[in-house]
Amino acid sequence: MFKLTSLILLIHVIGFSQDHPGSHQMQLEQYKTKPDPPVDKVHVLTGLDVLLDKKMDLIQGKSVALVTNHTGIDKLGMPNYKHLIYMKDVDLKVIFSPEHGLFGEAGAGEKVSYTEKDSGLPKVISLYGSMRKPTAEMLSDINLIIYDIQDIGTRFYTYITTLGLVMEVAGELDIPVLVLDRPNPIRGDIIEGPILNLEFQSFVGYYPISIRYGGTVGDLAKKIIKQNWIPKVPDLTVIPPEGWDHHLWFDETDLPWVSPSPNIPDLETAIIYPGMCLIEGTNISEGRGTPNPFKWIGAPWIDGQKLSQTLNKFKLPGVVFVPVSFTPVSIPGKSVNPKFENQKCSGVEVRIIDRNEYKSVDTGVMTLFALFNTAPEKFEFRENHLNRLWGSNELYIALKNGTLPQTKIYQKITGK
Repeated sequence: MFKLTSLILLIHVIGFSQDHPGSHQMQLEQYKTKPDPPVDKVHVLTGLDVLLDKKMDLIQGKSVALVTNHTGIDKLGMPNYKHLIYMKDVDLKVIFSPEHGLFGEAGAGEKVSYTEKDSGLPKVISLYGSMRKPTAEMLSDINLIIYDIQDIGTRFYTYITTLGLVMEVAGELDIPVLVLDRPNPIRGDIIEGPILNLEFQSFVGYYPISIRYGGTVGDLAKKIIKQNWIPKVPDLTVIPPEGWDHHLWFDETDLPWVSPSPNIPDLETAIIYPGMCLIEGTNISEGRGTPNPFKWIGAPWIDGQKLSQTLNKFKLPGVVFVPVSFTPVSIPGKSVNPKFENQKCSGVEVRIIDRNEYKSVDTGVMTLFALFNTAPEKFEFRENHLNRLWGSNELYIALKNGTLPQTKIYQKITGK
């Protein structure tokens, strides 16, 4: 996805450029030199694979509660719960699923429920709905909780909130927690964005960490305990992935990509997400209900050509913006009633040309800045949601006043 080899796509970009011959010439040159992902993949074993290969003693004789979803697979694609069901000396009592459901079948905000007849599994309980963490009764006969979910390294991706809440109740009940760790697909050595102000704590921002928080879920679990972010800590064991280094992108490993949620179909979207998810805090479409959520940004009243030119003038590192038109539609299990449903929108497509240089959060902020100044009379903030995503009201106040937060960071970009 990081090399533009399609003639059709080149023609598409050129077609947008014809009215303004010089405006996207740089884009075309950069696309020509876009590097391929590495051919030689690094062999990586997830925490689940390491458990199955070397550390089965950690779960033998245990009555287990498993917190997982469709991403909890081994190197051959077999779900973790199937392994546990087939083990004679392990008793899988209950499975807890996060947002989007056990099978990744629900869109953002959709509630799910299961019966044993429907799933063909032990009892499956959703932790996304009226209940966000297990009760003592649900864990009455459990002596080990296993957590195994692929995350994407972003604070408002709710799987890590579920992790923290499960750790809270485990600490209260003195139940050990085993985290089967997985690589951070957008690298574990990059941190971006502000730290959450706990006055704005919510399910999309539960702990005082940066938007792009760096590290892995296992690293975060250890930090939750080290920083005393929960009243009583459980006995925690983390099995880290073998062969993975924090500087690796996911496609530099030999692990299969599994869409971690319905609107993160590929790695590039995961890289874009920490910044472009901020668009959710406005009345602008973030591309839900299209083939390219978070890559396509727009609204019916936006002039995509002008917006792309404005954004490209900022010369943001590692990215270009190309005009695009799209019509959001309801997609069951992915996006129900998206913004501007069945209305033609104009806007921009976010295209990464150098992911090592790309600054996801800065790009999201500058996109909001450009959108607000392009059509201030039609642009609307969803103030509470934007504040929850950003982790404070700093961004909202700055944009409302026509400025930017952390002026020193953005001053060079805007020239203001």
